[in-house]
Amino acid sequence: MPYALGIDVGGTFTDAVASDGAGRIVSAKTPTTPPNREAGVMRAIEDLADELGIGVGELLSQTDYIAHGTTASINALVQGQVADVGLIATKGHRDAIYIMNAEGRTLGRSAHEIQDTLRQRKPAPLIPKYRALEVTERIDYAGTVLVPLDEDEVRQVARTLVEQGVEAIAVCLLWSFKNGAHEQRVRELIHEIAPGMYVTLSSEVSPRIREFARTSTTIMNAQVGPRLRTYLLPLQRQLEERGLKGPLLVMRSEGGTITADRAPEHAITTVGSVLSGGVVGGMRLAEQLGHRNVITTDVGGTTFLAGLIVDGEPVMAPGSIVNQFPINAATIRVHTIGSGGGALASVDEGGNLRLGPQSAEAVPGPACYGNGGTRPTNTDANLVLGILSERGLLGGRKPLRMDLAREAIREHVAEPLGLTVEEAAIAIHEVQNAQAGDLLRRAVVQAGHDPRDFVVYAFGGAGPAHCAGYCQDLGVSEVVVPLGPVASAFSAYGLAASDVVLSAELSDPSSFPVHHAVLESHFARLEADLQRGLDQQKVKFHDVTLQREVDLRYSMQVTELATAVPDALFTEHTGEEILERFETQYERINGSGAGYREAGVQAITYRVRAKAGLGFPVALPEIPAADGPDPAEALLEERSVCLDSRLGFVPTPVYDYARLRAGHELVGPAVVDVPTTVVVVPAGVTGRVDRLGNLVLSYQ
Repeated sequence: MPYALGIDVGGTFTDAVASDGAGRIVSAKTPTTPPNREAGVMRAIEDLADELGIGVGELLSQTDYIAHGTTASINALVQGQVADVGLIATKGHRDAIYIMNAEGRTLGRSAHEIQDTLRQRKPAPLIPKYRALEVTERIDYAGTVLVPLDEDEVRQVARTLVEQGVEAIAVCLLWSFKNGAHEQRVRELIHEIAPGMYVTLSSEVSPRIREFARTSTTIMNAQVGPRLRTYLLPLQRQLEERGLKGPLLVMRSEGGTITADRAPEHAITTVGSVLSGGVVGGMRLAEQLGHRNVITTDVGGTTFLAGLIVDGEPVMAPGSIVNQFPINAATIRVHTIGSGGGALASVDEGGNLRLGPQSAEAVPGPACYGNGGTRPTNTDANLVLGILSERGLLGGRKPLRMDLAREAIREHVAEPLGLTVEEAAIAIHEVQNAQAGDLLRRAVVQAGHDPRDFVVYAFGGAGPAHCAGYCQDLGVSEVVVPLGPVASAFSAYGLAASDVVLSAELSDPSSFPVHHAVLESHFARLEADLQRGLDQQKVKFHDVTLQREVDLRYSMQVTELATAVPDALFTEHTGEEILERFETQYERINGSGAGYREAGVQAITYRVRAKAGLGFPVALPEIPAADGPDPAEALLEERSVCLDSRLGFVPTPVYDYARLRAGHELVGPAVVDVPTTVVVVPAGVTGRVDRLGNLVLSYQ
């Protein structure tokens, strides 16, 4: 029987899901094993095989594909554990990466940080100046060669970088997005001198206008590419040696996959791979439940993540920012804060309780894990409050130490604030809910939407324990906790259910609308590029759909809006139709009457995204129905739990998820124990088990 596997390697846990395409889905959750994360991956696959009652070799030999999301790229960038990179730029333009387009002090900063001008600082440069070298060449805005490439100079520069011991070279020449011939020749000359050198070209990685962002993207791709290669290729060999016949696919930031052997070439597109899995899983679940507008919320061990699905499709962004440097790579727009189950609680110099962004991560983990951690976390607070059982996590395989949790909270939070341990624990719990709720409001409202039009999906190891709290004042109609066979491995389910997604883009700044022949030419070129990319994948597709868009802006503005382009043949009316879509979207975000066509409209970048279905059904199965709404048959125990600072500790029924059936209703306060997570149903909230085994929360 064929299988599809999804594997999500997070900062604290590695989640895995296997589906046989016939309605059976099993999941596994194991601790992540840094720095050798492949050990945790193999352990998760072994657990999947045990759940299925077969050997690892048998499972892998029958696996059509493995879709893998990894934090390797983003962690490497954030922690600075990257390859030593050299840069080759056009003479006179090396310093673009250091000048930072006058944005360096503010990129990626909150409004509060931007207003605090005395504390603004540029980040440390991506590479030292002695590794940023220049060559003579010049191509103009139209792609015409004005000054030929000085090949002898390229050879000299390449030798200098090789002698400096760089592991990779980024090439970013002026106007190369219009004509990449000089960059391609530079790569050939580098490989004459250093055949095995990792070389990345801006014309291939980021063919967009704006030199600073294009250069930073190219450098960061070179920084993480070699590391991703040293992780993925051995993992792929190990899987093949254990019997894997299908391909290893890697999740990309834009919500699709790419083969593992090609992923290192486009390493920067995998930066948000783990972030995207939950949104893709939300799309698949929404298709089954009939929801069009969804807010996905994922509370893992390290972070809280929120994404939007509008009219059945994820909200996209043309790029992202890491360490105050822009990345030109299309991505599912995911809002994130460091506020997961392992977020560290502390008291600052002003006597304020802080939660995150630092995390206990997998090692040493929360204090209650007993692995040497001494600082309190969200997880420690939930244990003290009775939300978590001392039996522990992972079905009891991860016991929890109440004494260690209480001591950590007492020393670092309770005594500094003059509180009891219990008061400090509920304060930590409520700060987590408040931080998450604030992020959700910003994510939805700033995108121009009304939260009342949305349903929230809450998953991740800690999401079900907090979702009723952080959604309480949001105004959403209901909160769905995806349980069933995927429980807290929901992002891994999203990986297994994902498609292959590739994108291609080109920049051609001009006034808009342009002649329909220009549109036809640009999109024909992009679609041909995508077809070549799809042909290089090692999987079979059952269908391919294309989505066209163009980034538009009013003249004199500095940001663009990605605007959908009609599917039909281009006509003399197509440009006007695109303009109307742009103005509708602009006014929805900025307010009625905010548009001003008289200023003129400019097109900047054209883009096509190809989505290729893998043809493997990974739908959640239905569960048996209950005889009535009373969940008494699933009652596990009653324990003292504090879910509200106003109510304190109260006797609370705890239900065994395995015995809940479709139609059962839980009236809060209540707790649902799941092997890999726990669901909190506070007072004033009702939980109903739906046909797929999800717990649907509604406010009374």
